[in-house]
Amino acid sequence: MNEQVIVDGPPAAANVRTSSLKGPPGLVGARNLVRFATNQLTFLRGLADRYGDIVEIKLLGRPWFLVNHPDDIESVLVKHARVMGRDDYASVLERALGLGLLTSDGELWKRQRKLMAHAFVPKRIQSYADTMAQVTGGAIVGWTHGQEINLHQEMSRVTMEVVAEVLFGAGVGATDGETVRQAMEVINEFFANSPEAIAKLPPWVPTLRNLRVKRAVAQIDELIFRVIARRRAGEHRDDLLGTLLAAEDETGARMSDRQLRDEAVTLFLAGHETTALALAHTLFLLSKHPDVERKLHAELTDVLGGRTPTADDVRTLKYTECVLKESMRLFPPAWTTGREALEDVTVGGRHIPKGAQILLSQWVVHRDPRWFPNPEGFDPERWRDGRAEAIPRFAYFPFGGGPRVCIGNHFAMMEAMLILAVVAQRFQLDLLPGQILELKPSVTLRQKGTGLKVRLRERARRTPKS
Repeated sequence: MNEQVIVDGPPAAANVRTSSLKGPPGLVGARNLVRFATNQLTFLRGLADRYGDIVEIKLLGRPWFLVNHPDDIESVLVKHARVMGRDDYASVLERALGLGLLTSDGELWKRQRKLMAHAFVPKRIQSYADTMAQVTGGAIVGWTHGQEINLHQEMSRVTMEVVAEVLFGAGVGATDGETVRQAMEVINEFFANSPEAIAKLPPWVPTLRNLRVKRAVAQIDELIFRVIARRRAGEHRDDLLGTLLAAEDETGARMSDRQLRDEAVTLFLAGHETTALALAHTLFLLSKHPDVERKLHAELTDVLGGRTPTADDVRTLKYTECVLKESMRLFPPAWTTGREALEDVTVGGRHIPKGAQILLSQWVVHRDPRWFPNPEGFDPERWRDGRAEAIPRFAYFPFGGGPRVCIGNHFAMMEAMLILAVVAQRFQLDLLPGQILELKPSVTLRQKGTGLKVRLRERARRTPKS
């Protein structure tokens, strides 16, 4: 698989990652910062291979710890969750996301988590399924046999339409949706290792990137506050925003407009950007592995027979789920998870001081040969027939873990499965010659440049099962 994917470095070595060394030298860590900013993926995997399961590094004089063993990751995310705060980079994310679940902490986070939970109970999640499938079908109705499309851009457009409909119902039209998509693109590009983001340059400094982000956030705010105002004025819709508007805490208080805005933007990022990336990477992998693609098509034909998938089908499409899980193992949309130690703590026998930044990288751990034989290979079968039971709990954590596990993880998996099913029912996507997947890690694991080009090949229509 390496010949199709460029990360500017070798794959992880098949070793046991034990080392007497704590980490790379450097009291200040300026060289480490340059290496990290230049190629995070290669840098982090190299650290894990050379220094073991807990790596101590300095970045601009501050202690950082890269934690690579599933048991130690569980210790950080679960056992010591009480003394783990949001990571330092969250302050940069606040510029766009405000204080939503991804960036808030302490009592505010606890309150918001409880209020947000109303929208993600199983019954509510399942009620979104029909909308997801129907909107996907409508979003690709213009696709034609032989047409060339940009894979990431199209998956971004489709997931934006799906999330906008589930979140806001008919309150957001195609024009508004495209405005938000473009604004999110500007914001994601800013987070993709721009000097302003790395150095946490104040937003009032008038650089071109700062000004572009300011305009993008203003465009998103205008739309969301407009929709919220209409709802406050009496317009009712049975969508995710309607659920959040009605949610009350134990005192009977509801979210303010600002809190609703921050959570809505966070959901846009989580439900749109990460799902679009998961689908784009999955379709890329299917184009390179026709045997897997045939098995996927066979399951869709057998289970659906041409009809539109439903929430009940999500439980039946087992191989489809395996394909997505394996894609997210190789290309986790959320490729790192960060925490800050609020107290001195011991993890894996190592002392981690108060204030240290702790980095847990899905990209590193998901490709560790100790847990995943042939770690660079695309093998959905590793999730079937009980084989997944041998994988340690936190060797695979695409949605994080512990109290701060992604609240929309079941929502996201259902969304991805339904969109993949609808697309794969109707089309086979063939990668155009010369296309190479290059990765550009940002807040999410993005495709570098303009994205991959594929040609659509329409599949024979099946008569829906009665």
